[in-house]
Amino acid sequence: MTFAATILTLYPDMFPGPLGTSLAGRALAEGKWACNPVQIRDFATDRHRSVDDTPAGGGAGMVMRADILARAVDHALETRPDAPLLAMTPRGRPLTQARVRDLAAGPGVTILCGRFEGIDERLFEARPIEPVSIGDYILSGGEMAALVLLDACIRLLPGVMGAASSGDEESFESGLLEYPHYTRPPTWEGRTIPEVLRSGDHARIDAWRKAMAEADTRLRRPDLWERHEGARAQSPSGARRQKKER
Repeated sequence: MTFAATILTLYPDMFPGPLGTSLAGRALAEGKWACNPVQIRDFATDRHRSVDDTPAGGGAGMVMRADILARAVDHALETRPDAPLLAMTPRGRPLTQARVRDLAAGPGVTILCGRFEGIDERLFEARPIEPVSIGDYILSGGEMAALVLLDACIRLLPGVMGAASSGDEESFESGLLEYPHYTRPPTWEGRTIPEVLRSGDHARIDAWRKAMAEADTRLRRPDLWERHEGARAQSPSGARRQKKER
């Protein structure tokens, strides 16, 4: 089954964009995934093909209209009823590696790309849309965020990465940041590769990598570390409770 991406956008020429090169581009050429950008303006009814209007209550900028977007969304839902419908917006739930894995395991996604000041909130109330954010910052539109989400999914599709285990130890897969990497030359500008990585002792190397991942996560992402520690603390206690109940 081909992973198919339908993108509702005002700028269909942005797709596949960078996803047409490198691993994602090769996978696209090989039919491992499909890219279908849809022009939202095709669902407008006036001769100017307008999709936005001034914000209710006043204020700067323009807001994308619910009625026009609903026609585009309904078209996508009829065409791909099995695909989850996402909207890229800073007001959405933060994208996680766990959610990416869920999406990559499915038939594909339909992504609505917002522009201007945002989307009329009534659309989210009336249609089964999952708002998704890729970070606490503002972009010019949802297209770049959609490319990020698609890249994260496509690299997990079977046969896209060179080795099936390539992503197993990457950042966020275990709830931690990834350990640091080194390669030749062994000495560069007076800095040497850590001795343990040159030891050939795989048990020591694994222990070092685990310790470094924990240390870097604790230092750089205390929020991730707190969640990781919380999950690790809950697991043994949960196991103990199950034993007692038996």
